[in-house]
Amino acid sequence: MKIYGGGNIYADRNDSGNALAHKVFAVLCILSAVVMTGVYFALEGFSSGNNSVIPEFERAMSNGDYNEALDIYRSVQDKVLSKSPEEAEKMTDENSQLKEMEHLVGLRVDDILSKIRNSRYVPSSEDAAFLGGMQELTTSLVSSWLNDLCTQFLLGKIEKPDITFVLNQMSPIGNFAATVRTMIGELDLIEKATGDVQNAERHFDDGDYITSVKTYKQVLSRNKGFVYDYSEARLAEIMEIMYDPMVERGEHLLDTFRFYSAEVLLSDLAQIFPQDARVANDLLTATSNTSETAVYKGKVEVLCVRNLIADNEIASGFGKSVYDKSLTCEEFEKMLDQLYKNNFCLVDAETLTDLSNDTYLVEKDLIVPVGKKPLIIVVETLDYNAVNYGQGFNRRLVLNDQGQVCSEYIDHNGDAVVSRTREAIGILDKFVESHHDFTYDGAKGVISIAGYEACFGYVISQDEMEDRNRALSRAGYPTVNYSAAELKSNQEAVKSIAEVLKDTGWKFASSTYGYINAKASDMRTIQLDMGKWMDQIEPLLGDTHMIVYPNGDYIYGTDPRAVWLKENGFRIFFGLGPRPYYIYGTNYLYYDRTLINAKILASSDLKRLFDVNLILDKHDNTQKK
Repeated sequence: MKIYGGGNIYADRNDSGNALAHKVFAVLCILSAVVMTGVYFALEGFSSGNNSVIPEFERAMSNGDYNEALDIYRSVQDKVLSKSPEEAEKMTDENSQLKEMEHLVGLRVDDILSKIRNSRYVPSSEDAAFLGGMQELTTSLVSSWLNDLCTQFLLGKIEKPDITFVLNQMSPIGNFAATVRTMIGELDLIEKATGDVQNAERHFDDGDYITSVKTYKQVLSRNKGFVYDYSEARLAEIMEIMYDPMVERGEHLLDTFRFYSAEVLLSDLAQIFPQDARVANDLLTATSNTSETAVYKGKVEVLCVRNLIADNEIASGFGKSVYDKSLTCEEFEKMLDQLYKNNFCLVDAETLTDLSNDTYLVEKDLIVPVGKKPLIIVVETLDYNAVNYGQGFNRRLVLNDQGQVCSEYIDHNGDAVVSRTREAIGILDKFVESHHDFTYDGAKGVISIAGYEACFGYVISQDEMEDRNRALSRAGYPTVNYSAAELKSNQEAVKSIAEVLKDTGWKFASSTYGYINAKASDMRTIQLDMGKWMDQIEPLLGDTHMIVYPNGDYIYGTDPRAVWLKENGFRIFFGLGPRPYYIYGTNYLYYDRTLINAKILASSDLKRLFDVNLILDKHDNTQKK
């Protein structure tokens, strides 16, 4: 009734409710603010409490209260150590504080030690108290530093008076005294071992891991204490570093038929890694392909062939003029087979000399397997000049998909053909793959390169392009115009081929740049010609020490022109002669080479080498005497 009756009564009740609501809301806001403030101050207090550890630690160190500083450090450390490893890792604030305190101690330690080491500083009583008073925080740093100084002394990087001074300054400090006394007592022993250890490290730096390991093992057998501990740790480190590259080197030697070198290397590795099955298996492969060797005293045959005829059908159209100057691929294969059956063995032309000194040459014994006769094969001037175009010869060398050196020629159908068996290089490579004992330690032969027109069939310079275009014009072929980028690409192709050839046992020689008559040329001609070869061709092939004189027109070793050649790195020279002959001269080695082509096979007495009748193809039979 009155409750619902007048508007005034209703209005009073509504105002009263709103007032109550406002009061409740206000109270809640105040309580929320109080709670938030409390949380804020609690968090701030926690944060301030954590951050205050570092200033307290710094104040304690500054005041020399090292026990207090250590208590602060250890209290934080204990919190971390009391947790499981997983929980401790999550305590980022505590871990950060530990690192900061260690950093502060480290800065002061570094400053003191640096002055002692570099300025012969005698620590003040305050510094000594700090180094001793901070106990575990300084002991680990100083001990590591002292150990490093002993290592430097062992390696010759610090003099004995300097390290003695340092140790004398540290010896009165209690927590280092025992360590320092031991080090002082070992200084003489360390000094005695410095030569051997430094020698081992020099071998390591040179990549001679085997000798480095052997030297360290000798050091271990003669020492104890610091030298022993250092050498043992270093030996383990070197063995880990060397394993992969040295085993891979041994396996590469096996892959390239250098079985004798592989046997030496793998025998050493087997001693270093006696339980390693991979090394043992590789060594077995090496020893299965080696035999007894001996010093050879006698004649050394040097046979020389030129570009082989790749397409007999084309060559037959030119008849005697082509067949007289070269062999067919089939004839070369049969020649290799005859030489192999007659116990010849390929050797490296450079193995008779030590070329390590520029001013004199040292004779070396020639080692061959017992029962074998040494043989050097020279493949002359693989430049692929335009004069032979269209006669059935190859045009250039290329690499196939397996990275093997092949030749490329245009066959009688006009198609470009890439093959490993249509040039002397690929044929000999394949023969060695089937007859491992035809080579002593992977030796293949000498490839001589001129520079006129091309290198391996690639025009690599402006000079060669001019030469090539003159030759093409004379032969009735269109000229070429290579851009600088194309010449660069050709240079890279030659480099790639040369690297494969060297890696697989071939060596390089110069046949002069212009294939000139060296004997009839004056000094200026020789210098200009060979200067071009050294500037343009040698950088693509690598350091070259041999010259195959064109047509055998050699210069006597004492001639000023030959002296100039020797001064520019050429120490082994090939002339021309029908019989095996070599001689050492003043800072050089000279060989005669016997040229082999169809005409010579048909007209010369070569019974010392092979049966010509088993080599010559039918088209040459009518030429035989």
